[in-house]
Amino acid sequence: MTSMKRVLKLCLGSARGAMVQGGALTVLVLLAGVGLLALSGWFITAAAAAGLAGAGLAFEVFRPSAGVRALALGRTGARYGERLLTHDATLKALVAVRLRLLRGLMSQPLRRLERARAGAALNRLIADVDALDGVTLRLFLPAVAGALTLIVAVIGLAVLVSGTVALWIGAVYGIGALGIGLRFGPQALPVARRAERALQAVRARTNDAFAARADLTVYNALDRQIAHAGHAANALAKARAHRDGIERAAQFWVTATVQTAVAGALGLGFMAVTNGVLSAPLAMTGVLAALALSEALMPLARGISEFGRIADSARRVMGDIPETVPELHPRHDAKPMVVPPLDLRSVAIRPLIDTLSLTVEAGEMALLAGPSGVGKTTVLNVIAGLLPPDRGKVCIGGTPLADHAEEDLRGRLGFVPQRTTVMDGTLMDSLRLGNAALTEAEAWHLLDIVQMAGFAKSRDGLQTRLGSRGNALSGGERRRVALARAIAGRPPVLLMDEPTEGLDEATATTVLKGIRAYLPKSAILIASHRACDRALATRVITLR
Repeated sequence: MTSMKRVLKLCLGSARGAMVQGGALTVLVLLAGVGLLALSGWFITAAAAAGLAGAGLAFEVFRPSAGVRALALGRTGARYGERLLTHDATLKALVAVRLRLLRGLMSQPLRRLERARAGAALNRLIADVDALDGVTLRLFLPAVAGALTLIVAVIGLAVLVSGTVALWIGAVYGIGALGIGLRFGPQALPVARRAERALQAVRARTNDAFAARADLTVYNALDRQIAHAGHAANALAKARAHRDGIERAAQFWVTATVQTAVAGALGLGFMAVTNGVLSAPLAMTGVLAALALSEALMPLARGISEFGRIADSARRVMGDIPETVPELHPRHDAKPMVVPPLDLRSVAIRPLIDTLSLTVEAGEMALLAGPSGVGKTTVLNVIAGLLPPDRGKVCIGGTPLADHAEEDLRGRLGFVPQRTTVMDGTLMDSLRLGNAALTEAEAWHLLDIVQMAGFAKSRDGLQTRLGSRGNALSGGERRRVALARAIAGRPPVLLMDEPTEGLDEATATTVLKGIRAYLPKSAILIASHRACDRALATRVITLR
């Protein structure tokens, strides 16, 4: 429940005004419904009684009928405003959640981020955030509005009709709602978790079947994979059927609560009329008010059904949002370094590397070599500050990584990881991630360096759209855009992991020579197994 409270606090903090106004209109809608049905019941009963008494012509019909019309029109208008305000507030709240989530994820360790990039984890993250709109729309607003409506209606019935009838209605609805929530709410959580696991299994296994259909067909395993996905689909269907059963059971008790309230109000009203304590129109007012209050209780069953999914999503999302999220600051220009730009002092990275010490001087291009799995990528991640070393120090410009402000460190350090991502946008947008002040002339120069100017000229120039995750580019083109982006800010230290992967040798050599010429005083450290990269290195460091 702590996670739910944090989500609610974040939602209210981001759109408090609209949320309060939407909640007030929700209460107004519910009260207008109670008033509409109660007044209609009074009007019909009073008119019938007047007719039976022979006083039909003298009965005042205009004011009650005007009240019915006013309540009906007001309820419709309030409903429109309530939907508009609550949904607008919820969408704003989800924007705030997404921003906090992204900032929180950016402060997570590299290994956590690598897991989050997996398809299943990303799909779950997106689904979890989308589910959080139910915190306000399915749970908080209906519960608060229903409670307030019940309190106001009970007070009104006590004043206008009968304290006994009002007390009965309030007690039945209050105890009923509380009992239904306590009885079925805890059941919904484990069912939601089973349904979520089954849904993710269906997605993963179905995606695997499509992605690897050629291999599965060759090995005569396609039918087995389809059956594997079918088992997950069956588990999902069972979990959803269980969830629907909980909702139906809750709905049954909601209906029973409403019927109990109405039947009790009818019985108490009949006794009051028989004893001459209450008039028949007022007794009918209490009965129909009890019936109208069912609208405040009806969202309970759906809320219980959704509670497990919402609570589980809130737990996962808020687990990635720390209580205090560091603010993002603009990157500062890197200052000249008068000491070796890159210095590793007795660094240990278990279990791969016992001790590693190296220095890369300004203007030097060093290359990390060694067999796959020896730790080349891990060393670069440690230098970039994405992974902590088990022992030793990594110094940039003579200062340990831990003593650098994050924005200063990113201004001094450029990094091209093994798995690069090019986001949707234009070529210029992508390059300006590396240098927000980049001019168009500088951008064209960068594209020349990485042999992408011809591509840009054949498309829409710097406004060429790259597509989602750079899907408008080939693998080699995405790599070269990432290289241009990394050098755009002229970092004093540049780390590149397999920078020429996907490029032919001639292009690879031209690109690396261009980078060296563009950054003549930068310390460059490359992790690579290619001979063309090794040929351009001033020093080769072999990891064993």
